[in-house]
Amino acid sequence: MDTNPSGRSFARWVLGVGLLASAVAAWGQLGPPPPAPAENPFNEEKRVLGKILFWEEQLSSDDTVACGTCHIPASAGADPRYGLHPGLDGSFGTEDDVIGSPGIARRDANNRPIEDPLFGFEPQVTRRSAPSYFLAMYSPELFWDGRASASFVNPLDATDTVIASGGALESQAVGPIVSDVEMAHEFRDWFEVTTKLATVVPLALATDIPQDMSDALAVDPTYPDLFEAAFSDAAITPVRIGFAIATYERTLVPDQTPWDLFMAGDSSAMTRDQIQGWSMFSDNTVCGNCHVPPLFSDNEFHNIGLRPAAEDKGRMEVTGLEADFGRFKTPSLRNIGLRSTLMHVGWVTDTQDSIDFYNSGNGVTETRHRQFTEDQTGIPTGNPAVFRDYSDINMPAETQTGVRMQALIIDFLTNAMTDPRVAAEAFPFDRPTLATELRVAESQAPRKLKAKVLSATEVRLKWKFRHKKSDATRIQIQEKKSDGRFKKEATVMTEVKKLVLAGLEPGATYVFRIRAKGPSGVSAWSTERTVSLPD
Repeated sequence: MDTNPSGRSFARWVLGVGLLASAVAAWGQLGPPPPAPAENPFNEEKRVLGKILFWEEQLSSDDTVACGTCHIPASAGADPRYGLHPGLDGSFGTEDDVIGSPGIARRDANNRPIEDPLFGFEPQVTRRSAPSYFLAMYSPELFWDGRASASFVNPLDATDTVIASGGALESQAVGPIVSDVEMAHEFRDWFEVTTKLATVVPLALATDIPQDMSDALAVDPTYPDLFEAAFSDAAITPVRIGFAIATYERTLVPDQTPWDLFMAGDSSAMTRDQIQGWSMFSDNTVCGNCHVPPLFSDNEFHNIGLRPAAEDKGRMEVTGLEADFGRFKTPSLRNIGLRSTLMHVGWVTDTQDSIDFYNSGNGVTETRHRQFTEDQTGIPTGNPAVFRDYSDINMPAETQTGVRMQALIIDFLTNAMTDPRVAAEAFPFDRPTLATELRVAESQAPRKLKAKVLSATEVRLKWKFRHKKSDATRIQIQEKKSDGRFKKEATVMTEVKKLVLAGLEPGATYVFRIRAKGPSGVSAWSTERTVSLPD
């Protein structure tokens, strides 16, 4: 079995475990995550290998897609990009269109570009939106339809069950790598995947590589080295790839939200409005029947009537059972405020839009939504034989007593359920910048960075954009430290075209750079500007 840690790199192990210990020292209401399967025990070298693999664009056939491309932490582990799939009818601009994730442009068995009948030579788009991969370790089956099962089977031998139970993360991890829509050319096999990994330089295309990853690569600079550190020998296999990625994903527990802190006894963690919103969510709605705290999901499959079930059979595609027609997995509401695409169709845009959909079942007509009730399943209750009807749902904007019910619940969900480490992409949710993010974002790159000394302690930075129609939403400013590394200095909205940095050290020399972030990705860094302050 590929389960033995190597015992190498003790200093790196101490660093990694120390970072993890600080991240989980105060587990929230989720409690400790479920233990890893006995067949795939944790070790630090395996975790950091999994993190490197997760953000490795070279894992795809054309070096354009990493696992993390569609699962950005600051977007709650989902995909902030907009990809349109024409749905079952194959026609764009019709009612069955879906917002999915752009994957790989179609390529033949020889890895040569070929024209796709739907997407031409552009990246293909998945037929469902990308679900968040956070909290996946708590679920017995993964993906919207649950096709990644708890039993992890060796991709090279269907008769070899590597993990009998609790291996859904491992099952999920190996799927997209050989999907000819997501990451692979047609008929790609695992020999090609593992042979490529054995020869490429890890994360050669990425920049801004986090500390734990760069430290690991300093000790073990090749994939054979990294696999040997994690598994005691250098063999690269699909099972080990699944083991490593799953080990990394099991460390991503977003349990430090204001709600977690509040429930642990910190009465100041949530605002008064958020406390009232939490109370109304739990006492005055049926939302929690499926979005069960503390996961805020029941990990079950339901047909909520979002679309005609014939357009996407959902869970039935996996089980073959008529009872599963149109059923999809309940997503967690944690970090929902960071997402711009919700549910498996992707075109539900935010919490308010979700409320509008559920209200549409009781005759509310002022929203764009309607419910398809023919195959809709009931809302579960405490009695497994009793279900509530969707027509019973009614969350008014304001109650008869004047309480702003929707606004309070939205505030609770979008703010009190956000883990600040996820929003800031702080450890363990940190990540490198992908090459494709830079490629698609050059239209929004800032240019002409200027730095002017205002006083012994103040510098003013000014910049312009390369194109007037930039879709950038934020500008990130960094300062170079004496060791040559950059650190984050500030982030401002793009309406700001200049910024005064105060409190600097008189007589010191500073080097600054900036870049833009927006829906289409992250731009390259600007030219560095050096300023020397007077004493």
